[in-house]
Amino acid sequence: MAMFSCTTSVEREDRHAAGPHRGVRSFLGVVALMMACALPVLGQAAEPGKQAGRYNVLMIAVDDLRPEAGCYGVPVIKTPHIDALAAEGLVFNRAYCQQAVCSPSRTSLLLGRRPDTTQIYDLQTHFRKTLPDVVTLPQHFKNHGYHTQGLSKIYHGGLDDPASWSVPHWTPKKPSYGKPETLADIAQRRQEKQKKMGPATQVLERDPKTGIPLKVTAPKYRVYGPAWEDPDVPDDALPDGETTNHAIEILRQIKDKRFFLAVGYLKPHLPFVAPKRYYDLYQKSEIPLAPNPFPPKDCPQIALTDWGELRAYMGIPAKGPLSEEMARDLVHGYYAATSYVDAQIGKLLAEVERLGLKDETIVVLWGDHGWHLGDHGLWCKHTNFENATRSLLIFRVPGQKTAGQKTDALVEFVDIYPTLCELCNLPIPEGLEGTSLVPLFEDPNRPWKKAAFSQYPRSGVMGYSMRTDRYRYTEWRPRKGGEPVAVELYDHAEDPQENVNLANRPEYQNLVNELKKQLEAGWQGALPPKPAE
Repeated sequence: MAMFSCTTSVEREDRHAAGPHRGVRSFLGVVALMMACALPVLGQAAEPGKQAGRYNVLMIAVDDLRPEAGCYGVPVIKTPHIDALAAEGLVFNRAYCQQAVCSPSRTSLLLGRRPDTTQIYDLQTHFRKTLPDVVTLPQHFKNHGYHTQGLSKIYHGGLDDPASWSVPHWTPKKPSYGKPETLADIAQRRQEKQKKMGPATQVLERDPKTGIPLKVTAPKYRVYGPAWEDPDVPDDALPDGETTNHAIEILRQIKDKRFFLAVGYLKPHLPFVAPKRYYDLYQKSEIPLAPNPFPPKDCPQIALTDWGELRAYMGIPAKGPLSEEMARDLVHGYYAATSYVDAQIGKLLAEVERLGLKDETIVVLWGDHGWHLGDHGLWCKHTNFENATRSLLIFRVPGQKTAGQKTDALVEFVDIYPTLCELCNLPIPEGLEGTSLVPLFEDPNRPWKKAAFSQYPRSGVMGYSMRTDRYRYTEWRPRKGGEPVAVELYDHAEDPQENVNLANRPEYQNLVNELKKQLEAGWQGALPPKPAE
């Protein structure tokens, strides 16, 4: 695997603040570096429209995907195509988003910067309002000669970034539900709402040059259907199947170019709508429910949510817990939607191979954050707990020595930007707040980050959370400054489900003080050790 960037060891050391990179430590390394700069990657001949020494990138984004699949040790969920990708790639067992909700997480990943830098904490504000001149990950590739194209949900809906793409972003047109009676009911209720209240959303501010929305209102009302549905329809009758078909068409059109193709899948985001055949993969009565449907002991109320996102759907109670039957229906729907997306990923990757692109295309598969499935009595995301902040991350790189391996290194989604730059021999921009993961492709067990960092806002308070090898430590701090209003500490060695908050117990105060200092040092204090001289 050609892992060398066309930079000197001095240049690589100078970039360490944005993430550590391998230095060339020997004469042979220098020779290898020179060869990598002079010759195409893996001996490929440079084709028209393609630059030697660079890979294509196929980025697959999946909405609300828990790190649960066969390759993650959860065989109850049927994900044969994700498992097949994992068998040829490197699985990151402990990958964390920077904020467990769609737009802030995706913004952080695609800008390579953390929420306190992007200043994006909600679903209504475009990052161009806070960082108008920032260069996004696909934009960086476009600026270096790549054809870049985005399909379906890459940025949050309604907040796309035209500067990122070589051609306009594409959005699927198929309806979210597959049963005619469901669609008719939603249409009727939406019409009634519009007559009484007008449009559900409004653009408050547009960029004067591009016209893109910089700020939209939160929806005045919601007209949602059921939280789950199993229509007996073909895959492409729903948006994700339509997206797969279009992505395959695009691959055929751009196969002779050097491309960065981002394909977003909507499921398993609510509503859990998937063709009936995927529901039929599971026996509902045998689906396991969360073993801990209760709040952690001594957990502060501010750490919890009332999962309002789910309560917007028909049939879900406006308050209080769910019945066991409803909980099982929801988990069944989540599993079915996951298997449906898995099938789409399989079709897409099969086309990559059919077109002869497999050996020159990096595939990176990620979920934007995790999802609660009744654990702690919670549903959806919007927390700093492990199940909300941890998601799936798999890289498949042509020729990688670590095919089929897994790493327990603590990694973050801000790391994806510099990683893809280094793998594709592109310069790593200044200002990134992630670390290239390339060294882990050489040695998945090497010493790595001391911690991964996430955060989540509440009214007037920001929850800063740090996941170390053993602990999750969280402080809920007033936005205007001052001492934390609440603290959490969970010991994953003894309590992997985060069922007991230890932060206020006297015997843990020395540990709390140590972790507090580590949290205050932030991500800069948690970087991997520099390579040995």
